[in-house]
Amino acid sequence: MATIERFEDLMCWQRSRELTKGVYGAFKGLSDNGFKDQIQRASVSVMSNIAEGFESGTKNELINYLYIAKASAGEVRAQLYAALDIGYLNIESFKYLNGLALECSKLLSSFITKVKEGGRGGLQLKHADKRDPAGDIIKEMVPEVYKRFYK
Repeated sequence: MATIERFEDLMCWQRSRELTKGVYGAFKGLSDNGFKDQIQRASVSVMSNIAEGFESGTKNELINYLYIAKASAGEVRAQLYAALDIGYLNIESFKYLNGLALECSKLLSSFITKVKEGGRGGLQLKHADKRDPAGDIIKEMVPEVYKRFYK
């Protein structure tokens, strides 16, 4: 299995980017700025929290941010139903965007499960051994980083 080195390589982030683009496009001309702002912020929150979690450095923080991203995907879905019901979206646009939001949720659930099952704890070491700033954990977890910076 290939190692993911950038959040941009994550399928859940790629789909959340498509969702955000779709949401912005669908509500571009909407005069209800309160509604438009809320659904746009929620869609951006999905992709932003995936990125922030990936860059956070610890497994627990990553999982927390992924849950926040998943919650935002749920918020987008709820708002899409409201948009359909009040006539801001036609059924085709609703199905497309709702499908993307649902796919984001499913991908995030799967990724959360994989992260939880993984043995690595992340790169941030809050209680690193003072005799070895790199720590044996970094050497074991990310050997290419260890070789580059600590040899």
